[in-house]
Amino acid sequence: MAPPQENPAAKALAHKIAGLVLDKKGLEVLILDVRGKTSYADYFVIASGESARQVTAMAEHVDETLREDAIRPLGVEGYETGHWVLLDYGEVVAHLFDTEVRAFYDLEGLWTDVPHERVA
Repeated sequence: MAPPQENPAAKALAHKIAGLVLDKKGLEVLILDVRGKTSYADYFVIASGESARQVTAMAEHVDETLREDAIRPLGVEGYETGHWVLLDYGEVVAHLFDTEVRAFYDLEGLWTDVPHERVA
């Protein structure tokens, strides 16, 4: 079976989201390449914040900045609690966690078989 085709636009969006999360001091920012492993996305961006307030601030910064470029999420979940905010941009899904929730769900542990890129 041939490897999945590269998706430069989705990869660039994943890196942009990772950079925006870092603007708000996101921790342990990872990009997971899930092309060919899931039908709903090509990349996951996973990051942590030290509090629900920081996680919400990261998510709002990503959402507001991308909207300036006319990029709108297909779905958003988790703003109510701020423990795990999911921003679904179709080919890229951002999972922003507080540190305890991230450790509990261990998404990167579930995806050990895909390429990971740690972003500063």
